[in-house]
Amino acid sequence: MRTCLDRIARLDGKLRSFITVDADGALAAARARDAELAAGAVAGPLHGVPLAYKDLCHVRGLRTSCGTSTPEYFIDEQECTAVRRLTAAGAITLGKLNMSELATGPFGDNPHHGDVQNPWRAGHVSGGSSSGSAAAVAAGLAFGALGSDTGGSIRLPAACCGIVGLKPTYGRVSRTGVMALSWSLDHVGPMTRTVADASLMLRTIAGHDPTDATSSRRPLGDDDALERPIAGLRVGVADNAYYRGLDAEMEAAVAGAIARLADQGARVELVTLPDPESLVSVSNVIARAESATIHARILRERPHELGAAVRTRLALGAGISAIDYLQALRLRARLTRTFIAEVFARVDALALPVIPEPAPTYEACEAGGVEAKVARMGRFSRLTRPFNGLGLPALSVPCGRSRDGLPLGFQIVGRPFDEATVLRLGHAHERVTESIGHPPDAVV
Repeated sequence: MRTCLDRIARLDGKLRSFITVDADGALAAARARDAELAAGAVAGPLHGVPLAYKDLCHVRGLRTSCGTSTPEYFIDEQECTAVRRLTAAGAITLGKLNMSELATGPFGDNPHHGDVQNPWRAGHVSGGSSSGSAAAVAAGLAFGALGSDTGGSIRLPAACCGIVGLKPTYGRVSRTGVMALSWSLDHVGPMTRTVADASLMLRTIAGHDPTDATSSRRPLGDDDALERPIAGLRVGVADNAYYRGLDAEMEAAVAGAIARLADQGARVELVTLPDPESLVSVSNVIARAESATIHARILRERPHELGAAVRTRLALGAGISAIDYLQALRLRARLTRTFIAEVFARVDALALPVIPEPAPTYEACEAGGVEAKVARMGRFSRLTRPFNGLGLPALSVPCGRSRDGLPLGFQIVGRPFDEATVLRLGHAHERVTESIGHPPDAVV
């Protein structure tokens, strides 16, 4: 714990991954865990592991700003169920992590708490909205973190920062005690250094929660699934719009990752996926309408407190009619049924890019004003957003570094509630792939 706190003190002034560091509470908890070990007691599989949580998770005793200028923007009667379960398994809370304001934005910029810097290269985006979660794990400030994902907000920063990020199936993990952005599309999941760590955190936080009506009772599957060979698994590779406009280095890295799965016996099959634009458009309508509803008060009473891009996106949502919103929900249900029936009849999982390019600079993302930035946000998250609309499990895994030293990543997407296969494929890739290493402290 002292090692983590020392690294936070030394590096986070520039990295800006934390909003709140609970040093005294973390050290007191670490001493208590030491005493338990001395007495021969182990709280659980995460005994003494330092974790940190995106600042939209309600943790008793700590403020929850949700990336806004209001220190206690979100207060809940219930503590975040996922945090409570991790603590019960022995984990220790380091603090609360920086994020894009109101979880709205794929880059990691924040006008109130500072732009989270990419640990591999300052001035480049860390990905959003779980920006602090990815940067803290990549830079070794925490051993794992929780993020949330409404349109890619776990997978985008994981890919930008070179870590593992899992968006579980919708309903797999309780969202009680987590600020909602879009109740139809929000997911909570782990962000870690390895696939095995992500699997361990998922097993800890998954499961039905009576305080969340959307949480599922579906079992996770066998504990040993991670280590099973992947020979014979059918992995689908898209032959259409999912590769349009993809950076050449990113395309080559994803192809290399798929080849490594094939080398281990996976059967790679070319599949034509439904055009992602339809799902993206439908998901945008749903997300904007729901987020404008959830955050109507601040938009109405204190819009000057919001960043320009967030204010613009919420205002767009406020203008969506009930008819358009309900039609989007109906179309989403039909597209989901079609996608699952047609695609997963042929393959067990999909392997696809996460981000269209290595992490760009903040300067490039801000160029051209608010409207240009909002359009760029949509383009950057176009490969992740469809799987929020579908509610499918998706795992981002590092697959190399660019010539400029920035991480490259790909995502593995599975059937509903089949995280076991997704994690199994990710672990198999990780096992035979040279690690991208850790970002040097001097970069920050």
